[in-house]
Amino acid sequence: MTGQFDLTEDQQAIQEMARRFAADAITPHAAHWDEEKILPRDMLTQAGELGFGAIYVSEEAGGIGLGRLEAALIMEALSFGCPSTSAFISIHNMSTWMIDAFGAEAVKAKYLPSLVTLDQVASYCLTEPGSGSDAAALKTKAVDRGDHWEVSGSKQFISGGGVNEIYVTMVRTGEDGPKGISCMVIEKDMEGVSFGAQEKKLGWNSQPTAALILDKVRVPKENILGAEGEGFAIAMNGLDGGRLNIGACSLGGAQRAIDEALAYVKDRQQFGRAIADFQNTQFTLADMAAELEAARALLYLAAAKVTAGSPDKTRFAAMAKMIATETGSSVVDRALQLFGGYGYLKEYPVEKLWRDLRVHSILEGTNQIMRMIVGREMVK
Repeated sequence: MTGQFDLTEDQQAIQEMARRFAADAITPHAAHWDEEKILPRDMLTQAGELGFGAIYVSEEAGGIGLGRLEAALIMEALSFGCPSTSAFISIHNMSTWMIDAFGAEAVKAKYLPSLVTLDQVASYCLTEPGSGSDAAALKTKAVDRGDHWEVSGSKQFISGGGVNEIYVTMVRTGEDGPKGISCMVIEKDMEGVSFGAQEKKLGWNSQPTAALILDKVRVPKENILGAEGEGFAIAMNGLDGGRLNIGACSLGGAQRAIDEALAYVKDRQQFGRAIADFQNTQFTLADMAAELEAARALLYLAAAKVTAGSPDKTRFAAMAKMIATETGSSVVDRALQLFGGYGYLKEYPVEKLWRDLRVHSILEGTNQIMRMIVGREMVK
């Protein structure tokens, strides 16, 4: 039986391809990448060969031109293997899509060929040391020098900072507030670009994180995305998809935690029987599974709305991000409890999932900001 709530054959094929790739190229290595803080560039290139570096970039630009639901399915499948690495690919997709959607032909021709293949990787740079949730208060300044922009300032918590080649950066070109912000593409090798020390993090260890420091960087005029003053709207537009992807990364990580916990409780004996036979265990598993399915259904609905450009897409993306990331963390936490003391050991994947998923409630807009978006919309 097929209906509006089923995945199409194409979507199932995409999901299957992503699952196979994760099983072969990600899952066996995830613990090592986490432990040694390795960004697996060779795996990224392989992901690029499958089109995973340009999931919703147009086919004209070399992408695979899929919708946001397909992107969510891919992210969910990859994060079953490693949420940190999957989230890194998600941020690259968001940044690359922004260049494709808002860049002039010259800037697209310059950057997209190497980005869609994941030979080069893109970072998204909005947050600053002094402006996190209040993103519109950013201070990084771009001065018009006639034939180029001169950019100075710094960006904080940049995924890929110091390693990635391309930085899609929000800068102030005009007045205070959101209307004075523009979006520009900055290259790692431009003069005046440097980076802070690599941050030491609780999780997300397979990806580098560092501040981006800009000191009178000369950025070509053509590198602006959209028109001057449109940067904040472009940044928020990118975040609708980014929020869905991060939510999807939580779904994949939580599904992995359920699967691992299920195998463990069937095997582990206490009081003469498998702990899976205790009703308490079954009730816990049932709650985890039901809550995850509900979060998944909301996320898929929100993805369909973002693809369709529905007027309520931003509200639904915010609700889905909030519910998926909180449910993901809660599911992994209960999975760790089911493992007992073993859940706390690095020999099992659940403690890494617990660490990796925790940050999803913070980034791409904290879940407090998600509630603000939803609540503001409701009382309008």
